[in-house]
Amino acid sequence: MPPNSAKNLQSTIPKKICFVCLGNICRSPLAEGIAKHLYAKMPKQSKAKIEFCSAGTSGFHNDEGIDSRSIGIARENGIDISSYTSKQVSLYGHSDVDLFVAMDRQNYATLLRLGFKPSKVVLLGDFGLGGKEVPDPYYGGSDGFAKVYEMLEAGIANLLENLAKADLPNK
Repeated sequence: MPPNSAKNLQSTIPKKICFVCLGNICRSPLAEGIAKHLYAKMPKQSKAKIEFCSAGTSGFHNDEGIDSRSIGIARENGIDISSYTSKQVSLYGHSDVDLFVAMDRQNYATLLRLGFKPSKVVLLGDFGLGGKEVPDPYYGGSDGFAKVYEMLEAGIANLLENLAKADLPNK
């Protein structure tokens, strides 16, 4: 079980945050789009420069487009992720990303198995979601994508709020 990720934030605000799920076609690209959207709406004085990306722990869907249901729920909420393509997390070097945000405990464990430092890996569920995992909606219907969107939005808003409150330097 991951440590309480909210307490595991680094001593500096990350410059690059990568959201990670299994295939990088449903949850993590949606999380990337939501993060960019919420970050753009934050007051300027509380913003350090942060880049967002997403990736999958598997290579099942490398270079494929994002699931149309993720694109649809994002579009319903004013976010365009239609140009995103899936990437495997191994494409990111160990120094390219400052913080990996896992959607579930399996993704969290896989990131650690791949050699990413525990101090750079957090579980999104630890940010305002009571430790819940963000479920994979791939095999379900559009209602599952709506639920995932709500969870992602709440967790990412809490993550960004934690970073803004921390008033940490962005090196």
